[in-house]
Formats: sequence, C-alpha cells, structure tokens
Amino acid sequence: MDKNFEIMRLFLFGIFILMPTVTSNKVCQHFPKEKFELCKEMPYNTTLFPNILDNRNIEEAIKEMEVFSPMIKVACSELLQTFLCSVYAPFCREDTAGIMYPCRSICEKAREGCSELMNRLQFKWPQHLDCKNFPENTGNFKSLCLDETVLSLAYRKKPKENPGGDTPGEYYGKFNCPPHQMKDEKHYNFMGQEGCASKCEPIYFEKTEKEFARNWVLFWSIVCMLSTAFTLLTFVVDMPRFRYPERPIIFLSGCYFTVSTAFLAGPLSGNAVSCHTQLKNRRGEIELLNQGTENASCTVVFMIIYFFLMAASIWWVILTLTWFLAAGLKWGHEAIEASSQYFHAAAWAIPAAKTIAILAMNKVDGDALSGICFVGGNNVGALQGFVIVPLLICLILGTFFLFSGFLALIRIRKVLKDDHSLRTDKLTRLMIRIGIFSVLYSLPAIIVIACLFYEQSYRDTWNESWIKSYMDVPRDCGDKECKDFIGKARPDFTVFIIKYLMLLMVGITSGFWIWSGKTIQSWKMFYYNKILHRPLPRHNDSKDGSSRAAFLSRLM
Repeated sequence: MDKNFEIMRLFLFGIFILMPTVTSNKVCQHFPKEKFELCKEMPYNTTLFPNILDNRNIEEAIKEMEVFSPMIKVACSELLQTFLCSVYAPFCREDTAGIMYPCRSICEKAREGCSELMNRLQFKWPQHLDCKNFPENTGNFKSLCLDETVLSLAYRKKPKENPGGDTPGEYYGKFNCPPHQMKDEKHYNFMGQEGCASKCEPIYFEKTEKEFARNWVLFWSIVCMLSTAFTLLTFVVDMPRFRYPERPIIFLSGCYFTVSTAFLAGPLSGNAVSCHTQLKNRRGEIELLNQGTENASCTVVFMIIYFFLMAASIWWVILTLTWFLAAGLKWGHEAIEASSQYFHAAAWAIPAAKTIAILAMNKVDGDALSGICFVGGNNVGALQGFVIVPLLICLILGTFFLFSGFLALIRIRKVLKDDHSLRTDKLTRLMIRIGIFSVLYSLPAIIVIACLFYEQSYRDTWNESWIKSYMDVPRDCGDKECKDFIGKARPDFTVFIIKYLMLLMVGITSGFWIWSGKTIQSWKMFYYNKILHRPLPRHNDSKDGSSRAAFLSRLM
C-alpha cells in the first residue's frame, strides 16, 4: 500500500511539472546559486519572489537565512538546510510558473532534529516557520509539496536552463504578487498580476499626504453638502419660482448633494469602504484594496457617486438645452415642461445603464487616497470609457447649447436696444448670470477631465517606477528609506487634490443661480407664513425700503 501511495505521489508530481500553464502570468526567475552559498546544492535552477516570507528578492532571503548558518554548520538535522532553502528560495517550474514549498513532514523532521541544540542554546523555533503553515502531502493534487521523495525526483529531472538566459539584473525589475496579496477572484489585478490585490495604502503617496487628502475631501464634501442643501431647501419653500428652463439646476444640486454625502463615507469610515481585511500567514491580518463587487459598502458608495455624477453631467446638458430652447427657439415654459419626461429618461436611464455595466464587468476599484470607491482606479480602459469620454461628451454638448443660446440672447438684446422704448437691464443681468454660471460649471469640468487625462497618460510610468522601488528598497527599512518606496517617478499630489475639489466644486457653486433678492424674499415669506403664521408685512416706500429694494434688484 505504501509503495502504491509513493507511486501515486510521484505520478501527481509528474503531472504538476509537465502541465502547461494557461492562465498564469508569473515568470520564474533564475536562481543565482553563486550568490546563495548556503543553497548552492539545491537541485533546481529557478525560483520565484516574493516568497512566502515576503522576501522580495534573493538578497533579502540570504540576509534572513544567515541567522540559521550556525545550526546548518553543526548539521543538527540533515533536512534543515534543504527545508530552509526550499522556503527562502522556493522551487519554481518554468512551464507552469508555480511554486512548490516543503511539506510539513520535512519541517517537522528538521525541527525535531535540531530541538536538542535549540534547547541548549535557548533558541525557539521561529514562529514564521511554524510547521502548521506548510501543507501535508495527502496525495491530492492540490496538496503537492516538496518532500524527500519529490526532491530526489527533482535531482533526476532538473528544469531546463532559462532560454532567455536571465541574469539577476534582467529579472530584477519583474513584479510577482506576494503570497498574502493573492486572491482567488481573477478580476483582482495589481501591477499586471491577475488574482493579486494591492495593499490598502496609496502606493504613490506618503502617509501624511493620505491624511491630508482625507481631511481635504471631508471638508469640501461638507461645504458641497451644505451649499446644495440650501439650494434644495430654497426650492422646497418656493417651488413655483423654479420652472423650466431653470428647473434642471435643482436636479443638478440634488445630484451633488447625494454625491457629497457619499464622499463623506471615505474619510469618516477609515478604510472600511475602500479596503477589506484578509488573513496573512505570518503577520495576522492585512488590509487589501477592494476590486469588484464583493464588498457591499464599497459597491454602494461607488453606485451613488458614479450614478449621480453622471446624472449631474447630463442635467447640465439639459439645462443648457432648455436655455437654448427658450432663448434661441422662443419656447415657452409650458412647451419645455411638456418634454420633461424625456429629460428625466435621459438623465436617469443613461447613468443607470453605465453603472450596471461597470458592476457586471467588476470594474469597481477602491481609492486608497480618498477612501471611496470609483471606477478606473486600476484600469485605464475603464477610466477612459466610463469617465473621461462621457464627461467630455457632456461638456462639448453643453458648451454648444450654451453658446447657441447665448448668441440668441445677444441678438435679442440688440433688437431691444435698438428700440429705445424698451429697457435691457434685466436681459443684461440674465446674460451675465448665465455666463458666470456656465464658467462655474465648465471650468471645474475641464479641470477634472485634464486631471483624469494626466492620470491615465502617466500611470504606466508610475507603476514601472513603483516596481523598481519595490525591488530596490529593503522590506524592513527605516522611515527615511521607505519614502523612496513610492517610486521616483510619481504623480503630482496637487493634481489629485485639485481633482477631488473640482469633482465637488460644481455642487458648491450650483447655488449661484439662487443667490439673489428673490431667495431672500422666498425665505422671508416662508418664515412669516409657516413659522409665524401671518402674512409678510408690506413696507412703506421709505428711504430705507427704497434703498433695500434697489439693492435686491441689483442682486437679481
């Protein structure tokens, strides 16, 4: 029976080393035995980093393993050196790019053989080499590991030399996913590695910058929420005042009120929205950045922010369209309002369809800098298709309708000015207000699009720089050295800060349209009618009243 079991185990291992890879995108690395003196007798020529102990390169592995060199020299266990080498420089098969770690039996034999010496030296077996962390070879394909039989097979069947002739310098910059960051879900992707998640920390920025960004987003989200809330409350107290073509301003403000509320979830929840916790073999738990729709809070925050941002963009296009219909085509309030169902269908259905598409494609990404979830944080294609292009289309359409309506108002003003019996003051004020409001929307929208273009254009450069720093910087580095870990070529932090502000700026300035004497009058009427339950008193045409009326008139 034991003999049959050994044959089956060798058979399964043979399948493992002969099975071609289909989905793996990891690349085995040349094992520089001339540098790793303690492991130069190992019967394989390829390895893969990071290993299970988080060593990112051969230098880190050598440094950590030197602690065991006295025990290896006294040969307290004939399997100790083999065990340690197969952990610190694990065997990697080139045609599968798969790692095989030592079996639990080898770990236990190595530990037992050296137990007497360790007791004498008062040295404890390291916790990160706890034998429970290594698999038992039960004969199952998934439990295959390096035991004494497999190592003897590996001696007889060494992997072929790397056809590319990789040297340490040539594979030095290649990134392989650390074991504790690996995910079963294939939609996770970090630095080109499928099934790999990023740590829950901004890889391009320092911790102080992250803290500043969270406070920045928190402050402007509150400002946006208060500004849009005032606009919405003004609409509630005086609904008849806001008819088409001005009505879309209310829906635009409502969208940004919801967006600002969802933005608050990032800074206020810490990392609960953008990240999730996963068990880590050696150091307990680790926080990883969310990708996909597994995390409910991340998905909900994404849906709210993305849906209402896209809806707000469409409502701005509708606002400029209704201005054009009123000014250029001479449509009345009733005619425009008769088409309102089409406006609502476009403003809500298009963002809903795009949101559903993103969810179906698992393109939701956590943002470690702001703490929210959005789309395009990890995929440039998704950023272009679902964010940049829609915003650009809305900006172009809105600018076209706005410009056309503005030209129509100029023609109307010219006609009125030629007729000296008619005053053009109100029309002039209306044109100024429309012009200022268009700038208050267009300028932030242009800046947001520019920031997104900057982000998608340089992301590959930032990633390459980060990978190089990841390989260069020692894992247990001091604070000063770790600052270089973000990469020498990194994004401008100011651009990201401006992007967050401009995403909320339209909501902050959307109340500009109601900053007038009519708003003060509406709130006074509400106060007297609903709070005091008496009519608004009429003022005499006194000097004070006349000056106040003139002031309010200038504000309109």
